[in-house]
Amino acid sequence: MPDNLTLIPNQLIVGERLYAEAINIVLANAQHDLLIFDQDLSHGDFSSLQKHDLLQQFLSKNVNSRLTIILQDTSFFHDKCLRLFNLLNVYRHKMTVYETNQSVKHSKDCFVLADDQHYVKRIHIDQARFKYGLNDLESAGLLNTRFKELLEATQDTVTITKLGL
Repeated sequence: MPDNLTLIPNQLIVGERLYAEAINIVLANAQHDLLIFDQDLSHGDFSSLQKHDLLQQFLSKNVNSRLTIILQDTSFFHDKCLRLFNLLNVYRHKMTVYETNQSVKHSKDCFVLADDQHYVKRIHIDQARFKYGLNDLESAGLLNTRFKELLEATQDTVTITKLGL
């Protein structure tokens, strides 16, 4: 199925390319707080140089900016998102990556939430159907509540160093 031709906020949109572009729009609008929940970051072009640059700009432009990522599986992040993993090394004081516990491994949606007002929400990980919104406080508020619930269901924090003897 081909991607839609345009991104229209608060409409159901279909297409992997448009999904990645909507994430770019939300990341570019983020000022101080960025929350990401995803199965593994394999969709949305998170391993690209463009995503790295947008996230690096976000983390560097504001002394109080904060990036929190919750993943169900961190393998893709470790193996394919090396640029983002390097951001964790540089910005470990502003960036945290968590892995969920088993209680939420069944969740199939994912979303990016910026400043409690801009968002992209993928309906189901296996289908490139999503909505995004800018300055949508009501929808963003619901996603913020969901993110807090997911944060309570995390088991591990991704670190840049291996612990052990």
